[in-house]
Amino acid sequence: MKVIVNGITREFQDNANLQNLICELGLDEKVMAAAVNMEIVKQEKWSTCKLHEDDKVELLDFVGGG
Repeated sequence: MKVIVNGITREFQDNANLQNLICELGLDEKVMAAAVNMEIVKQEKWSTCKLHEDDKVELLDFVGGG
């Protein structure tokens, strides 16, 4: 299935969840926040958040600076 991740269309397995997507991208150590179709998904719900064709996923990490 096609999912748009941070503005880039990517292919993932059908029935993937948000946690699968993050791990498949190798970002499981970096992602601090995630949203699916503009709705924030709490980290404890990533493994139960099912993705669908053409979902828009935004993955964020926090960078310190000043």
